[in-house]
Amino acid sequence: MTILILGSGGREHTFAWKIVQSPLCQKLYVAPGNSGTAEIAENIDLNVTDFQAIKKVVLEKQIDMVVVGPEDPLVKGVHDFFLDDEELKHVAVIGPQKAAAELEGSKEFAKEFMFRHDIPTAAYQSFDASTLEAGYQFLETLKPPYVLKADGLAAGKGVLILNDLNEAKAELKHMLVDAKFGAASTKVVIEEFLDGIELSCFVLTDGKNYKILPTAKDYKRIGDGDTGLNTGGMGAVSPVPFATESFLNKIEERIVQPTVAGLQKDGLHYKGFIFIGLIKVGDDPKVIEYNVRMGDPETEVVLPRVKNDLVEIFQAIADQTLDSIEIEIDSRAATTVMLVSGGYPESYEKSKEITGLANLTEVIPFHAGASLRNNQVVTSGGRVMAITAFGETYQEAIKKSYQNIEKLHFDKMYYRKDIGFDL
Repeated sequence: MTILILGSGGREHTFAWKIVQSPLCQKLYVAPGNSGTAEIAENIDLNVTDFQAIKKVVLEKQIDMVVVGPEDPLVKGVHDFFLDDEELKHVAVIGPQKAAAELEGSKEFAKEFMFRHDIPTAAYQSFDASTLEAGYQFLETLKPPYVLKADGLAAGKGVLILNDLNEAKAELKHMLVDAKFGAASTKVVIEEFLDGIELSCFVLTDGKNYKILPTAKDYKRIGDGDTGLNTGGMGAVSPVPFATESFLNKIEERIVQPTVAGLQKDGLHYKGFIFIGLIKVGDDPKVIEYNVRMGDPETEVVLPRVKNDLVEIFQAIADQTLDSIEIEIDSRAATTVMLVSGGYPESYEKSKEITGLANLTEVIPFHAGASLRNNQVVTSGGRVMAITAFGETYQEAIKKSYQNIEKLHFDKMYYRKDIGFDL
């Protein structure tokens, strides 16, 4: 089978690393890919939302399956594009259709879906520029901290959590009137704040059946002790130690089952990953958000723990025979620590040479914002590389990740030194 992965981050390198292990994969392309995928597959330079360019590649290279990494092409309808095209409709696409991708494309759509299907989540209301005053009044009815979410896609940075009412009002105006997050914040969802500890649940569905993958916890803030600005994720741990069997049963019964059933009831066609961002409030799980693809850096700890042939799983999703597959999970813990460019998530410099990769032992370096220049791996993004390790406990795994990071270097390299600290 000839497979194309769309995307260029650590998530896509992890997919590629796992897919090339499958005897079912004869040839793998990644578009646009990075320095990590270049070592194990063939990179193709194209934009993941340029559907005509994707079509050209799929026909030229005789692609049988397309695995969509990031949310953008899904929300823009790449799956529908394939289904609507006579020359492409035979190609298996792993990722939901456009209407279902609105679960991530619109916070308001997701909240309405949850309320409609009795899925536990925070109380909310949504506002636009014409209802700014009503937004101020709603904020006054809430206790701090105040949660403001840009309705559309804002690359994981469209959520503000503020303790001061006046600051919350100012930021609401900044988002709605001054377009702080561009088109993503033409509508803003204001939510009640849920106090608890967060985790992520990953579900595979073929539209009828579902399988639950290992849980993970990621660390979003740039600074140690969960301080500073939100990022795309600074590290992750799997499994989540506090997710007991009874808690996992609650997640399945109260959240996973009604989510999959709700998609069917609403006629939302879904073949792929559902990423459910959860918070444990007391002993109960509540949904913070849905994503319609795997998370990053959670992919770097979840997929390495899946023992199955990933292509076989994807084929079962395409054929709607996921119920015939037993997912096997490595009992060991996996951890990953993200190395980022100095200055990230604000402005940072690129093209810094990365040294020490040949000295790594007992870890898997998943490349993210890294590319090849004159046969040298250099930085090309904010989140540069995720260093994944296994251990009998997460403490043992994290120690390996950190010991190996000491062997790596690039100018202004930064990473959090406390991944797993709160567990």
